[in-house]
Amino acid sequence: MEMAPNKTLIYPVAAFLSSFRRRMTISSLAMLIALLCLSSSATLAQLATTPPMGWNSWNHFGAKVSDADVRAAADALVATGLRDSGYLYVNIDDGWQGKRIDSGELTPNERFPDMRALADYVHARGLKLGIYSSPGAVTCAGNEGSMGHEERDARTFATWGVDYLKYDICSYRKILDRDAHGDPEVAQRMMFAVFERMNSALRATGRPIVYSVSQHGLSRGWTWANQAGANLWRTGDDVRDNYLSVTEIGFAQGGLSKFAGPGHWNDPDMLEIGNGGLTPDEGRTQLSLWSLLAAPLLAGNDLSTMDADSLTILNNREVLSIDQDPAGRQGNRLWTEGSLEIWARDLTGGSVAVGLFNRSQGPTDIPLDLKLLGLKNATKVRDEWQHRNLAPIQGSRTFRVAPHGVVLLVIHP
Repeated sequence: MEMAPNKTLIYPVAAFLSSFRRRMTISSLAMLIALLCLSSSATLAQLATTPPMGWNSWNHFGAKVSDADVRAAADALVATGLRDSGYLYVNIDDGWQGKRIDSGELTPNERFPDMRALADYVHARGLKLGIYSSPGAVTCAGNEGSMGHEERDARTFATWGVDYLKYDICSYRKILDRDAHGDPEVAQRMMFAVFERMNSALRATGRPIVYSVSQHGLSRGWTWANQAGANLWRTGDDVRDNYLSVTEIGFAQGGLSKFAGPGHWNDPDMLEIGNGGLTPDEGRTQLSLWSLLAAPLLAGNDLSTMDADSLTILNNREVLSIDQDPAGRQGNRLWTEGSLEIWARDLTGGSVAVGLFNRSQGPTDIPLDLKLLGLKNATKVRDEWQHRNLAPIQGSRTFRVAPHGVVLLVIHP
């Protein structure tokens, strides 16, 4: 005999199955969202795993930079082989901004007719595009800043295809002076807030954008900028195109190594090599010291007209490999006597990069005692500028160093 369906049993089961399927759908969607978030976080976490390398427009072109200048720099990075050596970022500094339209969108000025097309041009050459703004109402050159427009500007940058943002404190200093009342803790909290605000806006776009904080070393930025989301932060004032400025900034970086590592770097500012104010020996000094510091390497010269010496210095892949060592350990000063200094940096695989610097105006002998490195002997010694292997070192050796020059070694125990 056929039994009638038991509605008291069937309907609760159907309801249960429907509810189960609904919960599974919601659970699956939540899991998918979580996976996408994890994927996005992983992508962002991989930003600047080694110090960024590339070119920045400011040191040579200032606020007069144009679309044509940026395209020429991109072409030169490719033609000179610098791109293949790791110089990937083509960064437009201050001077690109036009006006805000009624919607609040910031538009480029007449020298940059189509920023998306410029980004496409740069990307097509295997390079990345950087741009510049400020947490203040105006930038250092008096152009539109991002104050009150952080989310909108971040979306605009992402839409254009920007890969790097330099965020320069500029006019926000006036607000610090007005509202912090000379209290360094208040000033630090204020800076953290404005820099973190732009970081949140950048991350909300979903586009991986390297975030460079330029607070000129104020409020010991190395102690907090990473927590504000920065991938690199300035440790001092602007570098100038002369040996005194380069060395005053570069040799003041001692003691900051614990704040640097993959994804977060101390930034002593851009390279001046090729701008005319440094001799070849002084240029080698800057690149050597910056590489020992695991510093970002952003050329600041006119790449399309640089001389052979400047290209040879910038394109020394042995030196660049020190800067880009994947362990990301920043070097430190080991020894100083008068105008002579020895700096060293531990590298992957147990080798050590050592720079012997002569800051005097005459050639000088600098002794290297391996005890400074915790070693007794060195079985392999490589001169990174001479591109040759030297005899093993037993205990110590003295090196002749040119005035304002450097001997840069990689030593294997």
